[in-house]
Amino acid sequence: MDLSNKCILLTGASSGIGKALLEELTQYNATIVVGDLNPEAIAQNKNIKAVRCDVGKQKDIDMLFKKALSIMGKIDICIANAGFAYYEKLQKADYDHIHKIVSVNYIAPIYFLEKMMEINKDKEACMVFTASAMAKLPLPGYALYSATKAALDGFAYSFNFEKDRNFHLVVVYPIATKTEFFKTAGKGTPVPFPTQTPQKVAQEVVKGILKNKRYVFPSKIFRGMMIVNRILPFALWCYAKVEQYKFKKWLASSESK
Repeated sequence: MDLSNKCILLTGASSGIGKALLEELTQYNATIVVGDLNPEAIAQNKNIKAVRCDVGKQKDIDMLFKKALSIMGKIDICIANAGFAYYEKLQKADYDHIHKIVSVNYIAPIYFLEKMMEINKDKEACMVFTASAMAKLPLPGYALYSATKAALDGFAYSFNFEKDRNFHLVVVYPIATKTEFFKTAGKGTPVPFPTQTPQKVAQEVVKGILKNKRYVFPSKIFRGMMIVNRILPFALWCYAKVEQYKFKKWLASSESK
């Protein structure tokens, strides 16, 4: 898909991967509407407009689409990038705690996809999900986060057999990215190995859109880990055990404060 003169809807672009994506997309002659909790943090111009949106709320998503269509007239590409994580040990029943992360990380991207299909019935359109390497490799401390991303991964696999030919879905699996992501997940959260920059992820996402890829793995190291695990099925289990040690150490440190 050519990005020139396309109308793009992007969420979660005030920081991290979303911010890098916005910067990468500005290299093309595209019009972009950003939905974000902090629109004031986004530099706007004639090609970039920012709208306050909480993707965990249906009414906000509906409003975002309405405003995006009024500004651009159409939406060719939608990138559902907004998301967050908890780094925690589950200890008590808290429905709202669960519902919040499921709404933002899982329900919202699918609802965005449904909205895109609704407004692009007979036109070529592209949807991008920012999933996570944890969709393939759940890690200790990220039970809820990993579950939302694995669910998104499962949805995408099934949907690709169901969708019409004019609609394209790209799923991105970033590894630990050097952003504020882990700081917001929990105080003192250890960062898993390996890491990459948000700029690298953004570049790979754009390449994935241009080449009509279904799946984008920005890290060659992680792709290698997946291949090794097929030959030695316990390899990723060993990796998870290392992360379990780090998680227990983090827990002990947190409880002592």
